[in-house]
Amino acid sequence: MEERPGTDPDNRAQLLATEHSSVLASRGTTQSEVLTRINMFLTFASAGLVSLALVGQATDFAGDFAVYSIVILGVVTLVGALTQVRVTNVSMEDLMYVVAMNRLRASYLELEPTIAPFLMSSPHDDLAGVVRTYYFLGPSRGFSQIAGSSVVFIAAVNSAVIGLLAAAAASSSGAPTELRVIVGAALGIAYFAASFAWGASVYFRFWRAYTPQHPTPEHPAPHHGGH
Repeated sequence: MEERPGTDPDNRAQLLATEHSSVLASRGTTQSEVLTRINMFLTFASAGLVSLALVGQATDFAGDFAVYSIVILGVVTLVGALTQVRVTNVSMEDLMYVVAMNRLRASYLELEPTIAPFLMSSPHDDLAGVVRTYYFLGPSRGFSQIAGSSVVFIAAVNSAVIGLLAAAAASSSGAPTELRVIVGAALGIAYFAASFAWGASVYFRFWRAYTPQHPTPEHPAPHHGGH
């Protein structure tokens, strides 16, 4: 490697390690915060549904029950939507941290190329490099990576709550049971599809605007991280 003028390799390695530790700490703190946020929302949603059941028993699911159900489910929907926004933001922040760590690994390789066979994660800060860092045991997990994500989980919960809210609104207007089911299912599915489209647009908008500093070579060397 051609050493930059005035650069002490030992000092550079120390600075890079400090930055790596800072990024790891920030990533861990962010993940811990969003998991707590998800747990709070699920607790709140459970309490809302239990309250709805108690109100239903007290009113015999008649009279003002429809009004109570709309209010309770509306509040749960609001909290759920705010939680979903935070989870989506955190997923992008996590992507940011992974890109940052991939860049740092590229710098480590510039200092000491012989460590390449021991790196499981990628030193490339493009989409291919990020995919390998998220799952470096083989090919990408594909759709299961998305289906099992916190973003999809929260979107599914919110879709169910919105479906119940729509059915409650239809019930308050005197709609027959079949129409309530159709309206609830349709709005729940529509919300889930809109959430999926929004999350995908945020993700791919980032990659369209981002220029990697260390892109993956067209013909990368075989990965020996598992040896």
